[in-house]
Amino acid sequence: MAQAKTRTLRDDIDEILPGVVADRRDLHQHPELAFQEVRTAGIVADRLRALGVEDVRTGIAQTGVTGLIRGAQGDGKTVLLRADMDALPILEENEVDYVSQNPGVMHACGHDAHTAMLLGVTRLLLDRRDDFAGTVKVLFQPAEESPPGGAKPMIEAGVLEDPPVDAVFGIHVAQEHPVGEIRLRPGPAMAAADRFTIRIRGKGGHGARPQSTIDPIVIGAHIVTALQTLVSRSVDPTEEAVVTVGVFKAGEAFNVIPDTAELGGTVRTFTPENRDLLEERIGTLARGIAQAMGAEIDYAYTRGYPATVNDSEMTELVREEAAKVVGADHVVESPLIMGAEDFSYFLEARPGAFWFVGSKNPERGLVWGHHHPKFDLDEAAMAIGMESMASVALRYLSDEAGDGRREAADRV
Repeated sequence: MAQAKTRTLRDDIDEILPGVVADRRDLHQHPELAFQEVRTAGIVADRLRALGVEDVRTGIAQTGVTGLIRGAQGDGKTVLLRADMDALPILEENEVDYVSQNPGVMHACGHDAHTAMLLGVTRLLLDRRDDFAGTVKVLFQPAEESPPGGAKPMIEAGVLEDPPVDAVFGIHVAQEHPVGEIRLRPGPAMAAADRFTIRIRGKGGHGARPQSTIDPIVIGAHIVTALQTLVSRSVDPTEEAVVTVGVFKAGEAFNVIPDTAELGGTVRTFTPENRDLLEERIGTLARGIAQAMGAEIDYAYTRGYPATVNDSEMTELVREEAAKVVGADHVVESPLIMGAEDFSYFLEARPGAFWFVGSKNPERGLVWGHHHPKFDLDEAAMAIGMESMASVALRYLSDEAGDGRREAADRV
C-alpha cells in the first residue's frame, strides 16, 4: 500500500496495461450477445473476487455483476463506475490473432475494451484504498446494444442502493476521434432513440384500375413526405431532432395495388418535450392524411433509451481530470451525438457524466467505425481511459464540494 502512494497512476497503468490488453483480446475472441454474457460475467466475477473486491454480486438482470471497493479512511460518498459487456450480431472481417471465435458475433463497438478497462481500474483503486474515504461500486452491465437494454433492469434490481450511490460515471471508446483525445459535453450529450411503425390499411386491386382501390403506397408516399415537415415546422428551430423513415414495405407485383403498406422509422430528440411532441404529431399527421385519402392506420410508437444528459458539475470535474491525463488542448467539447446509450438511465437517477476516449489511429489502419465488421481500436486508448476513470473516481471521493451536491440531492 505504501508503494502505491509513491507511484503515479500512469506508472501503475504502464505496468498492468499488457494484462489489460490481454483481457480485452480474450474477450474479443469470445464475444457474447445481449443477456448471453455468461462467460464474460464469469471472468469478471472471478477476477473481482481474486483481486479482493468486496460483496461481489452476480446474475443481476441476468448477467450483470457488481462489486465494492471500500476506502480505508472510513465512510463517505459512493461512486459507481460502469462498463458494458455485450457484443453485436456481426461477422468479423479482421485478420488478427484475436479475431472472434464465435461466427456471426463480434465486439464491434468496444465493449470488450470497456470491460477490460474497468477491471484494470478496479485493480488501481484497490491499490489506493488507503488514500480515500467512501466506496467505489464497479458495475459490469449486460445488453447495452439491445433495447430495452441492461441498465434499466439493473437499476430496478437495486444497484443504486446498498450502499446508496451518489454519482455515476461511464466512458466509451470513440473510433471517430484520434488516440490522445478525450471528448465530453455538459447537459444533453446523446439523443433519445425511439421507433415508430405505421401500417396503412387501404383497398387493393388491379394496377390498371386504381379508381376502384384505396392505394396505400400513394398514401404512404404522402405520409413520408409530410413527416419531413415535423422537424422543420413543429420543432423549435434552435433545438435538434431527427425523424427518419427507414422502412417502406408494400406490394409484391408490378401490376397489383396491395391492401396494406408499412412504414417504420426512428426519432431522435434531446428533450422530453420534443419527444412527446413528435410522438403525438407523427400519429396525428399520418392518421389525418390516411383518413383524407380513405384509408385507416395502425400506429405504434416505442420509446427506446432516453437522452444521455451529463450533470454540469460532474462534467467539469471530468474535464479537469481529463486535462491532467491528455493535456487541456486535447480535451474537446463533443458535438451533440444522435446515437443513443442506455447509461442515460443511470444519469436520470443520479448526477454524473459520460465521456469519450479517442481510439482511432490511421497510421495503423485502425479507422473503421463502430458496428463495422472491421472495427478495431488502438489499445493505447485503454491506458487513457483507465487513467481518466480512476482519476475521476479518486477526485470525486476526495472532493469536499461533492458533499454539498449530496446534501442537495437528499433535500430533493
